[in-house]
Amino acid sequence: MIDLYTFKTPNGRKISIALEELGIPYKTHAVDITKGDQFKPEFLAINPNNKIPAIVDHDAPGGRPLALFESGAILLYLAEKTGSLLPTDPRGKAEVTQWLMFQMGGLGPMLGQLNHFGRFATTKVPYAIDRFETEAKRLLGVVDRQLASRDYLATTYSIADIATYPWLKTSRDFFPDLFNDTHNITQYLHRVGSRPAVQRGMQIP
Repeated sequence: MIDLYTFKTPNGRKISIALEELGIPYKTHAVDITKGDQFKPEFLAINPNNKIPAIVDHDAPGGRPLALFESGAILLYLAEKTGSLLPTDPRGKAEVTQWLMFQMGGLGPMLGQLNHFGRFATTKVPYAIDRFETEAKRLLGVVDRQLASRDYLATTYSIADIATYPWLKTSRDFFPDLFNDTHNITQYLHRVGSRPAVQRGMQIP
């Protein structure tokens, strides 16, 4: 059994999608980051970085519960533990890992900053909005070109797609103009979003 500590954000939904895809039993604990739940001592004992998502695997290797934070690290752990959603051959694994890191280090942070400055900042900063919008468009172009000749980011459906889909889906809902010239991403969102496990995972919590 896995305890999943999460909230309704793209990063949080990565893990619920993965758990649904893998068929791993889990219990959801909503951490309401709008009310400061992430700063409560009981959550900080699991994730000292006070961010969601986090998990506690009660069936971890070694026989002791394992607490993990950082969505990319959790995805890698779950994939390697189950032998699913991540190729075992070095070439395939490297390909998936690079796209996972692309999401973690580029696409997610840029879309996240655009969301903050474009929607939530009490003072609008045109320079910041323009900077993050420009970089977000560039990164979306990278993804769209990658999908021009394949159904998924890597050779097969993987944790790279699970990491990327919630960010693309959520960002297109809030910033549709960013996706005007991304026909391949549109098809990709339909393809991945049609998966029953993805649909279930997107509803958690």
